[in-house]
Amino acid sequence: MSRFWSPVVQTLTPYVPGEQPQMQRLVKLNTNESPYGPSPKALAAIQSQNTEDLRLYPDPEGVALKQTIAKLHELDPKQVFLGNGSDEVLAHVFAGLLKHSQPVLFPDVTYSFYPVYCKLFGIEHKTIPLGGNFEINISDYNKPNGGIIFPNPNAPTGRSIARSEIETLLTQNKHSVVVIDEAYVDYGTQSCIPLLRGASCPENLLVIHTLSKSRALAGLRVGFAVGHPALIEGLERVKNSFNSYPLGRLAQAGAIAAIEDQAHLEETSAKVINTRTKLVSELSVLGFETLPSTANFIFTRHPKHSGAELYQALRDRGIIVRHFKLPRIDNFLRITIGTDEQSGELVAALKEILS
Repeated sequence: MSRFWSPVVQTLTPYVPGEQPQMQRLVKLNTNESPYGPSPKALAAIQSQNTEDLRLYPDPEGVALKQTIAKLHELDPKQVFLGNGSDEVLAHVFAGLLKHSQPVLFPDVTYSFYPVYCKLFGIEHKTIPLGGNFEINISDYNKPNGGIIFPNPNAPTGRSIARSEIETLLTQNKHSVVVIDEAYVDYGTQSCIPLLRGASCPENLLVIHTLSKSRALAGLRVGFAVGHPALIEGLERVKNSFNSYPLGRLAQAGAIAAIEDQAHLEETSAKVINTRTKLVSELSVLGFETLPSTANFIFTRHPKHSGAELYQALRDRGIIVRHFKLPRIDNFLRITIGTDEQSGELVAALKEILS
């Protein structure tokens, strides 16, 4: 610990991302990356920007990308905010929209970056326990708060709630922002973005997306938020007080092309959904108990084997999944949905382990 650290740094417990191991032979099912490549149109667009113009700063406002996102979702460009992946967007949201006198509310089992940001920005928070089947119950959030945030579908559980339930939440929570983190929405969850269209756009709803999952651009780092223009203006103030050029030329070009290629998104998402369905069925035959998932991962456990033991046994066979040493979920494994071939290797390894 350095004596030059500021006091807040000494108290931080940083978020730990999924391991990026360097094994030569590896079935990597631990970080929810797409098993399929990005849109070929996105790759071509990125290559087209690899020119001498890289000496110039990119568009600080990302106008063309905002227009593309707005067109896809039938919004006004003034409703769009851009950032380096959804994690940076989330950082600006916590700093700009969620720091109030009342605590921020989020589930006790959810994306573990949320408490990290609360600590970093000095934000009080309160966790709301998930239900007995690890579901989010909207009625549990009907209490004074400085904001509400959760992923839909939730991570790491994969469980989602209907858009109608979030509409109810917005109705009962009119005095603070409700942030819906839709990182995994394209794998079978109803998006809340349609609620933001037209004159009835709620003032307190913000929806966050990333291009790292279904768009297969995790290495490019692009995320965005959509909401009422007043919320977006607040985020722009924070961003421009921190980094006025967040997205480079390559990122903006690749993101525009990826968003325009809806056919590629739908094709690869459908493949993931089909593989997920087959994998859950095969794991059930082996005795696994898997939570309902509308994400590109599943959350599963075996009643006769600890999560830590299964994680290590799979790792010994070159298959990397995610295990969280946390209360309530330490017997679960979070398994990214890969290709059919990768799922086959996973199931074969588990059969060997269980036997």
